[in-house]
Amino acid sequence: MQKLTLKKIARELDVSISTVSKSLKDSPEISEDTREKVKAFAKLYNYRPNTIALSLKNRKTKTLGVIIPEIVHHFFTTVVSGIEKVANEKGYTVIIGLSNESFEKEVTNMQKLANGSIDGFILSVSRETQLKNDYHHLTETIDHGMPIVLFDRNVPEIECDKVVVDDREGARNAVLKLLTQGCEHIALLTTEDHVNVGKLRTQGYKEALEESGIAYRENLVVKLRDEFNDEGQEERLMTEIELFLRNNPGVDGIFAVNEKYALTAMKAARKLDRDIPDQLKVIGFTDGDLSKFATPSLTTVSQHGIQLGEKAAEILIKRLEENNFDPPYQTVVVTTRLVERESTSSH
Repeated sequence: MQKLTLKKIARELDVSISTVSKSLKDSPEISEDTREKVKAFAKLYNYRPNTIALSLKNRKTKTLGVIIPEIVHHFFTTVVSGIEKVANEKGYTVIIGLSNESFEKEVTNMQKLANGSIDGFILSVSRETQLKNDYHHLTETIDHGMPIVLFDRNVPEIECDKVVVDDREGARNAVLKLLTQGCEHIALLTTEDHVNVGKLRTQGYKEALEESGIAYRENLVVKLRDEFNDEGQEERLMTEIELFLRNNPGVDGIFAVNEKYALTAMKAARKLDRDIPDQLKVIGFTDGDLSKFATPSLTTVSQHGIQLGEKAAEILIKRLEENNFDPPYQTVVVTTRLVERESTSSH
């Protein structure tokens, strides 16, 4: 028999997940009749919450579990500070787990935290999870009545609340900016296809070209391998981008889907004696400190990470306070802003 979850009990008895959850915790909000019915059904089918889901506890921990793919990335640190700000204001603490872009670490982190330590998750899925396209750990957690808010990397298959950046629009605006500044051969430095964010930013790049009547050229799109993001791989990333610039001397603009790719491209261009911004203009995504202090300073798309984190925490805490884990779910889209610096204009 399939595992019994809060969601399945709710469906069988034609009540909401919250009603099942409250009944099993003997909440006085639910009529005695309904409570007895739910408990009898759960007992009959030997309902046991599995380890990845919440242990049925009457006390709230007032703790949120946050799982992020990496800690060195400026964007994720700003999101966490936004989450902590709202959580602390509302009397919640935050436990942070790090998946290091690994599927296994993501699942283990969730199992550890869901075992009674936290009330709900805020999470950005790892690259490997997207590659495997395996989200069982998320659906199981939600089905057991523990709310999840996904941020940044959107997973359309998962039904839950989401807070995302308008990646497509942010990329479109960046590329339009390069076009208005006279760039005609704009290269795109992006991720491998399974990374949703890279996909959306690529879409924005294509849209901007199309709007401006410029043909999309496959040879100007560089899909950089995942492992180039790992620590100690900077040289390989540099070699790859330098080789591309050497083979494509006509490139006069670069849009990079993250800060690392953009800064590496500027370094490679300098090595080839190409002047920025006169011969080559560069725009990156994510407005970190490195962009501000680079030479020349880097024009970037700011993702408003703090605002994104605040929103995610507000949505999760509202669900917990109202003890409401049922649809409808909401997707909040945070707009981006182009921060102009020296890499696109010499003034």
